[in-house]
Amino acid sequence: MGMSCSPQRIACLQPSATVILAGIGELDRVVACTKYCADVVPEVRNSGRKIIADSWNSKAGEILAVQPELVIASVPYQEAAVGEILKAGVRFLGFAPRTLADIYTDMATIAGVVDASERGARMIRGMQETIAEVRQKTTCLPRKRVFCEEWGKPVIASQPWVKELVEAAGGEFLGDAGKQCSGEEIARLDPEVIVAAWCGAGDRVPLDKVIRDQGLINTTAARESRVYCISDELLNTPAATLIGGLHALAAAIHPTTCREVPGLRSIEESRSCSTPIHKRLG
Repeated sequence: MGMSCSPQRIACLQPSATVILAGIGELDRVVACTKYCADVVPEVRNSGRKIIADSWNSKAGEILAVQPELVIASVPYQEAAVGEILKAGVRFLGFAPRTLADIYTDMATIAGVVDASERGARMIRGMQETIAEVRQKTTCLPRKRVFCEEWGKPVIASQPWVKELVEAAGGEFLGDAGKQCSGEEIARLDPEVIVAAWCGAGDRVPLDKVIRDQGLINTTAARESRVYCISDELLNTPAATLIGGLHALAAAIHPTTCREVPGLRSIEESRSCSTPIHKRLG
């Protein structure tokens, strides 16, 4: 199939692809997606679409069974499965974004493949304008030192695009984005705000345990109870979903000036109830 043909049957192996296609009004093309896609695009739940494994756990046979004309995936990949898909002759789009600029390029690429370039451009402009607005609102506020992690064992700092969002939300991102680090290193940097957004954990990160296990009890953030969980899908889905993460970061960094938003849970909320508060971005 040539690149000029617009695929009607798409298998999405990561939520970001499903989010992007939904955002440009092309969700009907998605014939298969992952269970995580329903967290960010609720309409795929119970929709009759085939639920398949994500890029990391993907099984070529499962994907090929839905007869896709295009498979869209993002890192991390199972190389063996990707090889099988390519051997089967199915078109494959594989992404590995690191920065917001990369994400905009990926959004434009997906929109172009389904002949929706103008709608893709509008979606990108909307993200850029919102990020600029939040940056403008926080520019005169005191900047807080923020440590943001995407995994806890080992500790891995959030991706470069999260660093950009933290800075837009009025924070100074601590550590090396996307890299492994130790609790001792974080403690030395003394964050004023700690954010945990663990891949695949939704909003269920055990914040008290994080502070204790990582040796962060004496940080300014822990002493002042400025420790938060932001729902995984809001910071780790490289698509327009990140705008929800941006608002959650702004509320965590500047709680007195930014309103409470969905997807943000503080350590105090964790302590005040026995079960986690589930706040989802609708």
